[in-house]
Amino acid sequence: MILAQEREAVVRFCREMLAENLTTGTGGNISVFSPEEKYFAISPSGKDYRTMVPEDVIVLDLNLNTIDGSLKPSSEFAMHGIFYQNRSDVNAVVHTHSLYATAMACLGWTLPPFYYLNMIAGTDVICCPYARYGTKELAQFALKGMENRNAVLLSNHGLLTGSKTIEKAFNIAQIIEKACQIYLTCKSTGVEPNRLNNIQVDEMLEVFRNRGYSNGH
Repeated sequence: MILAQEREAVVRFCREMLAENLTTGTGGNISVFSPEEKYFAISPSGKDYRTMVPEDVIVLDLNLNTIDGSLKPSSEFAMHGIFYQNRSDVNAVVHTHSLYATAMACLGWTLPPFYYLNMIAGTDVICCPYARYGTKELAQFALKGMENRNAVLLSNHGLLTGSKTIEKAFNIAQIIEKACQIYLTCKSTGVEPNRLNNIQVDEMLEVFRNRGYSNGH
C-alpha cells in the first residue's frame, strides 16, 4: 500500500481529533506528507472516523491528482496541498472545528501572545479572511495567514495547524484550542488579559524552536 505509515497516521489522529473533542461527526480533516515520495495522504470526505481504515485514506500528488484510493478526498485537499507546495517545514496539517478556536474564528479575533504556551504556533495566531470551504481562495488565505506561524484561524470556520510531524501539528491544535478557551474566559470578565512583552515572547519562541517547532521559520 502506497504511503502505508502516513495513511495509518491519518486514521489514528482523525480518531484522536474526535476523542479530544477537536471536532464532531466527520468534521475537520488531517493529512501527512511524504517528502521522499512527494505525495500526501489525506482523510476522505464524509467518512466516519470510528470505522475508517488506512485503505480509505486518499493519496494525492503535489498537483492534487489522486494517486491511490477509491473514496473522495476531503473537500479541503487544496488547503492541505498548498502548504506542501510552499512550506518545506510542514509535513502534516490538522484542520479542526474545535469549540473555542471556532468561536474565536467566528468573532474574527486574533489570538494574541498572552499565554506562554501559545507561542508554540508563533508570536500570535491571526484570523484570515473568510472564503467558502473547499475553495482555492480559502487555501490561499490560510497560507498567507499562517506565514511565519504554525497555526491560523479560518474566519467563521475553524482552526488549521501545520508542523514537521503529525504529532507536533496535532499538539499545536490542542494547545491553541486551550489558549482560545483561556482567552475567551478572560474576555468574559470584561478585561483584556495581560500580554507577554517582546523579550518574553522571544524566549518562548526559542524554547519551542529547541523542541522542534519551527514557528513558521
